[in-house]
Amino acid sequence: SFAYVTIKDRLPQILTKVIDTLHRHKNEFFEEHGEKGVEAEKRAISFLSKLRNELQTDKPVTPLEDELADAALWNQYLECQRNLSSGNGEPSWFQSPWLYVECYMYRRIQSALAQSPPIDNFDVFKEGKAQNFFESQQAVIALCTYFQELLKNIKDLDEKQLKRELFNLLQVSLWGNKCDLSFSAGEDSSQKCSPLESLQDLLPYIIVNDMEKLWSLLIDAKKRTTDKSIVRVDIILDNAGFELVTDLVLADFLLSSKLADEIHFHGKSIPWYVSDTTKHDFNWTIKQLQSANHMWMSRCGINWEGNLKKGVWVFHDNIFWTLPHEFSSMAKVAPDLYADLQKSNLLLFKGDLNYRKLAGDRKWEYSVPFYQALNRFHPAPLCSLRTLKSDIQVGLKPGQGEQIQASEPEWMISGKYGVVQFDAAV
Repeated sequence: SFAYVTIKDRLPQILTKVIDTLHRHKNEFFEEHGEKGVEAEKRAISFLSKLRNELQTDKPVTPLEDELADAALWNQYLECQRNLSSGNGEPSWFQSPWLYVECYMYRRIQSALAQSPPIDNFDVFKEGKAQNFFESQQAVIALCTYFQELLKNIKDLDEKQLKRELFNLLQVSLWGNKCDLSFSAGEDSSQKCSPLESLQDLLPYIIVNDMEKLWSLLIDAKKRTTDKSIVRVDIILDNAGFELVTDLVLADFLLSSKLADEIHFHGKSIPWYVSDTTKHDFNWTIKQLQSANHMWMSRCGINWEGNLKKGVWVFHDNIFWTLPHEFSSMAKVAPDLYADLQKSNLLLFKGDLNYRKLAGDRKWEYSVPFYQALNRFHPAPLCSLRTLKSDIQVGLKPGQGEQIQASEPEWMISGKYGVVQFDAAV
């Protein structure tokens, strides 16, 4: 399966790159922390080399030994996996759920650094994320320019035009999800050209398209708001770099068009899946745009910094997003987060990992309804914007998946197809 290839080939590749990154920063660690920095680098590399060896030789998954806040939750989860295996031996790298061991690898990378102060705050994926942003400059400029031009007349747009622009920016945010460094094992995945020009060509590849339902939800919520109530949209982020810019543009459009009054962004509390957005990445991206020597890029950055200061944009990074749990267990494992999401009018989940956690990493029939796969996860109406990079997909019409499969065996993992898949919470 694709899971097997991921664990066998992609994850060791990613670990090798992480080890190499730490090697290359040896001098920097020395300059900053002296001998202690070099010792810490050696210690982290030794942890990671051991991890790579465990993975490649299918050793049992071991409990975490660091002092981080979520270690107990991880170790409880491992205990559950042991109980599930009901005497069939210890859960190991190739004999465990894919979602679990893949998440576990990223958490062990964090553990290697946490146990190696004073370099414990070093983000081993930071360079790749920055490179993706800089190499996508032309696409960022095109998008910021398009958006700033749109803002000039946004107040004069009628409903039909507003809807068209919303659909455009939803699609840009969807296809921005192609830029995923964990999927390419850290190889170049930048966006070289403006996705706006190819939206029409890409439309047939959206195999579930619920944009009309999103529009109805937002326009109804807007009409129902009173002075005391607000429309809140939450975006559960995926990748930094170009994809994050597409999400920020979409968020600004929702505010500027008054389809929403408040946007809450949810990122990762630790470096995750190579290119996922942390608070540092979020703030760094806005600062980069602000200081850009391109008028419309810097205008975007300045406005977005203003939105954060005014409190109409809020960034959160709950530890739940970097646990191995499916979202159906959120109400039990992170009741505070679940209660917060219940205040939202719409949850937008970006990317493939969020989809796997929404639907559960199972071999679903393609035509199983989305709400069934969600397994009672219904804090608020939600929508997944995802390009397919793993072999899980639900909510298709009968025969639709089989038909694509017949002509394109790799359709579920190529990133060529996408979904805008909506579920109204019951």
